[in-house]
Amino acid sequence: MANFALFVRFTLRDGAGEAFDALMQETTAGIRAHEPGTLVYACQTVEGAPNERVFFELYADHAAFEEHERQPHTRHFLAERAKYVEKTEVHRLQPYAGKYPTGVQE
Repeated sequence: MANFALFVRFTLRDGAGEAFDALMQETTAGIRAHEPGTLVYACQTVEGAPNERVFFELYADHAAFEEHERQPHTRHFLAERAKYVEKTEVHRLQPYAGKYPTGVQE
């Protein structure tokens, strides 16, 4: 099966960065501990844009993404993020070339 990937950009409400980042630390701990099918879950700040956060998510396949969405830590994040997020942009990606972590195939 093909990998499944997302690129997500969050625009945060003014002053919400610290609380959003704490929520993400909690969420990513759950992802690392309970989601073997989540191959990459990279959360980044944007230089020069303190209210922007971008995520790159790479899953083994669509079923791994669906499992991620069912996890209690993910459901908690989805329920809480509205307090901190002004705008969300989600892009579903189709891999066609690149360098991937060991064991991940295109």
